[in-house]
Amino acid sequence: MGFCDRRNSLKMRRRKAQAKKKARLARRSAANMAAGAAPAEKKATKKAAAKAS
Repeated sequence: MGFCDRRNSLKMRRRKAQAKKKARLARRSAANMAAGAAPAEKKATKKAAAKAS
């Protein structure tokens, strides 16, 4: 096993950090989508009402 084959190598740490970052962003966007679903529908209905009148 060589020097670069260790689990805590710089490359592996970078990959793990990237995975954590993606998971963090995915959790945040999922929370935003869940919170913003109702207001988005309300905005759409206002636009539809404006077009109808």
